[in-house]
Amino acid sequence: MALSVLCCSSAMCCCTSDTSTSRIFGPLLHPLPKSKLKVWPCPKRNTRLGLCAFVIKRPHQQVVVNTKKPRNSVSSEEVVRVLKSISDPTSAFSFFKSIADLPTVLHTTETCNYMLQLLGVHRRVGDMAFVFDLMQRHIINRNLDTYLTIFKGLNIRGGIRAAPYALPREALQVYQTMVSQGIRPSLKTYSALMVALGKRRDVQAVMGLLKEMETLGLRPNVYTFTICIRVLGRAGKIDEAYQIFKRMDNEGCGPDVITYTVLIDALCNAGKLDNAKKLFANMKARGHKPDQVTYITLLDKFSDCKDLDTVREFWSEMKADGYAPDVVTFTILVDSLCKAGNVDEAFSMLDIMRKEGVSPNLHTYNTLICGLLRLCRLDEALQLFNSMDSLGVTPTAYTYILFIDYYGKSGKSRKAIEAYERMKTRGIVPNIVACNASLYGLAEEGRLHEAKHIYDELIYSGLSPDSVTYNMMMKCYSRVGQIDEAIKLLSEMERNGCEADVIIVNSLIDMLYKAGRVDEAWQMFYRMKEMKLTPTVVTYNTLLAALGKEGQVGKAIAMFENMTEQGCPPNAITFNTLLNCLCKNDEVNLALKMLCKMTVMNCCPDVLTYNTIIHGLIRENRIDYAFWFFHQMKKLLLPDHITLYTLLPSVVKDGRIEDALKVSGEFAYQVGVRADKPFWEELIGTVIIQAEEDRAVLFAERLISERICLDDSVLIPLLRFLCTRGKTLDAQNLFTKFTRTLGVQPTLEAYNCLIEWLLKDLFTEQAWDLFKEMKIAGCAPDVFTYNLLLDAHGKSGNMTELFELYDEMICRGHKPNTITHNIVISSLVKSDSLDRAINLYYDLVSGDFSPSPCTYGPLIDGLFKSGRLEEAMHFFEEMAEYGCKPNCAIFNILINGFSKAGDVETACELFKRMIKEGIRPDLKSFTILVDCYCQAGRVDDALHYFEELRQSGLDPDSVSYNLMINGLGRSRRMEEALVLYDEMRKRRITPDIFTYNSLILNLGLVGMVEEAGRIYKELQLTGLEPDVFTYNALIRLYSTSGNTDDAYAVYKNMMVGGCSPNVGTYAQLPNQT
Repeated sequence: MALSVLCCSSAMCCCTSDTSTSRIFGPLLHPLPKSKLKVWPCPKRNTRLGLCAFVIKRPHQQVVVNTKKPRNSVSSEEVVRVLKSISDPTSAFSFFKSIADLPTVLHTTETCNYMLQLLGVHRRVGDMAFVFDLMQRHIINRNLDTYLTIFKGLNIRGGIRAAPYALPREALQVYQTMVSQGIRPSLKTYSALMVALGKRRDVQAVMGLLKEMETLGLRPNVYTFTICIRVLGRAGKIDEAYQIFKRMDNEGCGPDVITYTVLIDALCNAGKLDNAKKLFANMKARGHKPDQVTYITLLDKFSDCKDLDTVREFWSEMKADGYAPDVVTFTILVDSLCKAGNVDEAFSMLDIMRKEGVSPNLHTYNTLICGLLRLCRLDEALQLFNSMDSLGVTPTAYTYILFIDYYGKSGKSRKAIEAYERMKTRGIVPNIVACNASLYGLAEEGRLHEAKHIYDELIYSGLSPDSVTYNMMMKCYSRVGQIDEAIKLLSEMERNGCEADVIIVNSLIDMLYKAGRVDEAWQMFYRMKEMKLTPTVVTYNTLLAALGKEGQVGKAIAMFENMTEQGCPPNAITFNTLLNCLCKNDEVNLALKMLCKMTVMNCCPDVLTYNTIIHGLIRENRIDYAFWFFHQMKKLLLPDHITLYTLLPSVVKDGRIEDALKVSGEFAYQVGVRADKPFWEELIGTVIIQAEEDRAVLFAERLISERICLDDSVLIPLLRFLCTRGKTLDAQNLFTKFTRTLGVQPTLEAYNCLIEWLLKDLFTEQAWDLFKEMKIAGCAPDVFTYNLLLDAHGKSGNMTELFELYDEMICRGHKPNTITHNIVISSLVKSDSLDRAINLYYDLVSGDFSPSPCTYGPLIDGLFKSGRLEEAMHFFEEMAEYGCKPNCAIFNILINGFSKAGDVETACELFKRMIKEGIRPDLKSFTILVDCYCQAGRVDDALHYFEELRQSGLDPDSVSYNLMINGLGRSRRMEEALVLYDEMRKRRITPDIFTYNSLILNLGLVGMVEEAGRIYKELQLTGLEPDVFTYNALIRLYSTSGNTDDAYAVYKNMMVGGCSPNVGTYAQLPNQT
């Protein structure tokens, strides 16, 4: 269709014709080129431009809407007539805007109202806002029809967001003016306005309108009441919604099916499912047949609550009422089955659907994928996903989001990003949910570089971050210790018009507290009022926990009382947090009073509550009271594992073995309790730490002899305890007693534990004896056992014995794993058989061997130490070919290798590459780089990375401080070296002999003799013994400063102290004639 507008002026008339559809109205908005103008003489020389005619051209016909002679104005009826003749809303809207630009054609209420109605029909709320704004700017009267149309537009999905805030506000003002002038709005107007305000959650305004309409004598109908019930229900005001519902019967305006459905939906959303079922039954009893929407609502809500039995009941009732299940109801049933863990039954529903002529849709398949992922059946989920195209269903962003979310929450952030990138390659533009799901895993792992990439990509694509996005990014910054960046994001969030929610602020308060920035955490709490955020119970619980850790009992109690005054009732977590604070700060009596208050405030104590009090009593050594309190607890609640871990160690320590045995025996046979291997190991582990060794062993022996515990699960923690304290032979004796005297059948775990520690403590012969014993006893060694012994051979350089054991392992049917092969490769490298190790590596990778970073580490390190740098880099680049991602340790080997080779630039590039690939450098990474730059004399660069180390959230240790102090000293920058030395001590990092030697030597080299002497005195006060390098530095100091006697005095002290001089000592001594 093409449109021509014929205009005339005092000089000429112009006509545009045959314009294309895409450029219909260009001539009205911009001057026409001369080539497109036709000129006619004008019979009347009028100085004003008038509209002559509208010509609408369609294929095969031409319609002239108005052929009158040119005049100064055009009626609104004519404009409306033209608008009505244009069926395409885009063309009509463009014409409407072009008319508005003509100086003599004015839009009226009628033309604007028609345009609003047309745009409303086509759900173009943004364009409706333009028309409304034009009416305001041109001062065009806005009548009831205008606002009624606007109110309807606000009900359109997305309309509230697209429409200017002024629309409902001004509409209310106009409404109030109308009422004040005696104009009575219709019920239809009220309903439309109530719906629009309800969408904005303005409950007060909606209920005010209901009251006002009744004051004006308008009687609400079913529709009006239902609107009010919906608005109140969505606001969570269920009691008020019920009151409206009851009013309907009282006023002779009985609820209909829609009313019932709306109230049922509200009850379900409020978690009042039983009330919803009762209302449904009442609905049917009163003769109202539920419609399909009612059933869909009930099925959906009860499915969300994982109530499969009730879903089946409603399903049967729906079919009995004559409603054949469609794809929506089938999908809800599939979802309910998946949530109940019955995924296989959910899949069987697909066959039923097809038999009943219902085709599964995208949502059905997404639901099944979600169910499979919920059960960690990833392979099946991927198989279904890959078959979707062949089933005629195209995956959408949501389908990919399911996998992204699964990978992220399973700790597989790399896989999550891969799924995110695959989604983009399929031409699916990521939405905010996809971005947030991708950020989750990255935030958990602190992979800031990749998280920032997704965040920047999100901004670039025009998406606006939401509160979840900001929360993920702030968590990511927190993980890497960059809390200031997280706080900056909060400010950015507010600047971008994205209101901070209380969850984000709670998260920041928690971050600040964990980082030790207590004052800032409280400032963030006080800032909540400025942000118009009300602290939640989570906010208070976070602060209470922090105050408890600081031991600020008074402030914690004041905070608790304040939250009650502020209308935020405490929950069980609040009480437990406060009780924990009191008990850990020796205020158990106050905690007991608070426990009484807990019951008064209708907050039921749980097992954690009692465990906390028991722990407090134990701390105060009130064992009898704790034991009595335990029995009081049993009257109300069954103890859990933590209860026994808390109580029994002190009971055993107190020598009350019989009481401990009785409690253990009762617990072992308690209904619903699994007194399994992990339980006994944890129990004995806590007992032996707190009680005396002899009593703990006696308790364990009695558990075996009384047949309360029937396996070696009480023996294993005793073995570990003794071994970790250097009593490995005592552990072996205990093992012998339990197995030979008490008749305990040792498991593989017990054998492996003892063999491992015997080897660590170099009791190699005993370890081999135990290995032989276990085979005789019929306990077959596993791969872990063989790996322990293979590693022992490798460390001893016994390569012949290593390969003999390796062959035995294979002969006994134990397939070597990656660790086994890594041990062999590492052992070969250590025994100077690097090429043999490389040959073994290539033999392995030609099979089914999957190398790990521990495979490549020894090989790359060995090549560097052999000066074969190019081969080392070749192995590094080859890692990706075998699906092995280098870790921090591999990069450290590389950086160190190039550093030792003097190639500083390559070392630095590798460090940067490491960060770019999302691998967080550790302390060793920074230390290697600092040493590298110091050795190269580039101290400023070393300082840069030392500072970056501190900002990364890592704490420098004595090695990194020593390297930096020595680097500054060698560059004669002693003032800075001394500042670092002081900082080191302030941070409670004890200087070692290397620190003092470096300072004394370098202070002497710059002539700071007195300062060097002071450092030496500090060395003596620490109790450290000076070594040959200390004495050499002092001798050099005194020799170069001309203090010959002092130099020889140091030499004599050195000899008397038993420290042997070296060549450097004699070189530093001054000549004596």
